[in-house]
Amino acid sequence: MGRNGKAGPAGRRHTLQAASLPRPSQRKLVGVLAAGEVLGGVGMGSTLSLGALLAASISGSNAFSGMAATMSTLGAAVLAIPLARLAQARGRRISLSAGAAAACLGAVLAVTAAGVRSFPLLLLALLMLGSASAVNLQARFAATDLADDTTRARDLSLVVWSTTIGAVLGPNLFEPGEAVGAVLGLPPLSGAFVFSVLTLASAAVVFAAGLRPDPLLAALGRSGSGARLPRRTGGWTVLRTNPLARFAVAATALSHATMVALMSMTPVHLHEHGASLSVVGLTISLHVAGMYALSPVFGWLADHAGRLPVILLGQALLLAALLLAWTSAESRAAVTASLILLGLGWSAAVVSGSALVAEAVHVGHRAAVQGTSDLAMNAAGASAGALAGPVLAVAGYSGLGLSAMALALLVAVWAVAAARHRVRESTAA
Repeated sequence: MGRNGKAGPAGRRHTLQAASLPRPSQRKLVGVLAAGEVLGGVGMGSTLSLGALLAASISGSNAFSGMAATMSTLGAAVLAIPLARLAQARGRRISLSAGAAAACLGAVLAVTAAGVRSFPLLLLALLMLGSASAVNLQARFAATDLADDTTRARDLSLVVWSTTIGAVLGPNLFEPGEAVGAVLGLPPLSGAFVFSVLTLASAAVVFAAGLRPDPLLAALGRSGSGARLPRRTGGWTVLRTNPLARFAVAATALSHATMVALMSMTPVHLHEHGASLSVVGLTISLHVAGMYALSPVFGWLADHAGRLPVILLGQALLLAALLLAWTSAESRAAVTASLILLGLGWSAAVVSGSALVAEAVHVGHRAAVQGTSDLAMNAAGASAGALAGPVLAVAGYSGLGLSAMALALLVAVWAVAAARHRVRESTAA
């Protein structure tokens, strides 16, 4: 980029190359992204529970078992911006395949850490495995690069829905993984990471081979202005001057925080009230089904009814879930219904909010803002999970439900204000 704001030779080459790319089939693009999501989800899901057990085993204390989820979430947050910058500079194909390869390396390091009994190495491995989550989030945005306004949310939601397959299959690979690990002579509790290595490496290959031509580079070429935009403009810089994008990022992050706050403490609450592990597992499974199973429905609604109305619907579902948690915390049936509604509210808000993030900014700034959105989403979720424990200890499950209502109400009020602002802008135009 030249000092006068015009494109330098490298920028002109980038735009000429992008402009010469044919438009890839949107159906093929969504299929490739969904396949990569399934493989990445299996790779990540097969290690979540195993990571906690391995952390406790290597460290010698159950107090460190929570570090598995913490490091994975931290990894997703830390890597969100670098992967977004890579996408902005080199396209989705390079960014997604590099992220999956980094997660694959994390799985290899996890097996190594189990063999040498190194807790610091295991933490590094789990941090790198968080790259799979960062890829998971970025892939949903890749589905929007060439989508039009009538299908953007639906295409995004189909990629989100594909996560369900990996989330269900992954945790069930623990015992087969241990059997494979025994045959290969691997340390105990590390066998499932073999599946992670294979599926994450496969995901990297799928992204590298299938995303040709690259959707983001093709979108830049169609816009005809990729090289004239400041290539290093950060997401926070764009958000400071774009109220609609700022709302979309905040709505997605706060909705995620609302979900994490209640969901993370529900197993503890149920266990303290005598629920068996099977009941706890069923409740969380139904919650996960609520998060992903109906995402295409909310995508269709967002395309036909509008992004802001579906974000409001999401807040209404979240508030209904929190109301049940507040008023009926002693009822297992009510808590289960609350978790289902919580998952549905999350799905509606995140699908519609993510679609709004994608279309609220110019395509040249899209990857940077989406990386910032993913960072905000992970940070909000981690913060909510950390704060939910003390709130549960002080105010109980009912108090947690009541406290979390503030987040959903904030998003609802902000959404109404944003809708009124858009109406005024449309009227003026």
